[in-house]
Amino acid sequence: MDKLDKFLKKLSEKKREEIERLVMDIINNRFDGLDCKKLKGARDIFRVRKGDIRILFKKTEREILILSIERRNDNSYRL
Repeated sequence: MDKLDKFLKKLSEKKREEIERLVMDIINNRFDGLDCKKLKGARDIFRVRKGDIRILFKKTEREILILSIERRNDNSYRL
């Protein structure tokens, strides 16, 4: 079990479904209505914020890679 699966298992079913929907929106390039911003100092890394959850992803011309999903803390944006 990887780190991402372990984190999602700890969430309530409702929160997990919401995060899964956000990830699908990100993968399908549907950013309307999402709190999405480019990270400072990074050319192709973005974050989506939903409450205290942060989804970090890397967007290239060909694909989108989910880097991490975690609760906001002091180290959330350090890669």
